[in-house]
Amino acid sequence: MHVRKGDMVIVVAGNDKGRTGEVQSVNRERNRVVVEGVNVRWKHKKATQQNPQGERVQIECAIHASNVMHLDPQTGKGVRRRPTQKN
Repeated sequence: MHVRKGDMVIVVAGNDKGRTGEVQSVNRERNRVVVEGVNVRWKHKKATQQNPQGERVQIECAIHASNVMHLDPQTGKGVRRRPTQKN
């Protein structure tokens, strides 16, 4: 996979095209990544004894890894990087 946890990326396709953020997690089996502040959805939490009201929280959902590129900090645009060799 071309991105790792902690990389700064820009979204190049989809509803959040143009947004930037840090990669929070990577799922290699499904080829998906979770990016901070991208693909935010509402999650309805059921009421419990500790939280009798219930709640509505926003969470970041995964997007396909092909929809993100590494972010060049100087230009603010997406760049292609060569894969690094494993030692």
